[in-house]
Amino acid sequence: MVRHIIIWDLKDDLTNEQKKAAAEKIKHDLEALKGVIEGLIDIKVQSELLDTSNGDVLLDSCFENEAALSYYADHPEHVKVKGFVGSVTKSRKCVDFEI
Repeated sequence: MVRHIIIWDLKDDLTNEQKKAAAEKIKHDLEALKGVIEGLIDIKVQSELLDTSNGDVLLDSCFENEAALSYYADHPEHVKVKGFVGSVTKSRKCVDFEI
């Protein structure tokens, strides 16, 4: 299995209300992909982070293998979500590893 973790920072020019709404939409839209994309075992998004965090939104997902992660990356439903995420974030960090 492959673990895929992303940490995003939301854009600075968003108000607190816009940041909260964006984080909620990211969570809703990404978690809705479970059961839609073959090979995606689990997907969770955390947006209610402690003040000690240095990111705004965390994606924690698990895939059957690297091929499933690649399939997810290009899947049309994921690409739709990715477009929105890119419009509200200023930075992205990613780590992928086998478990």
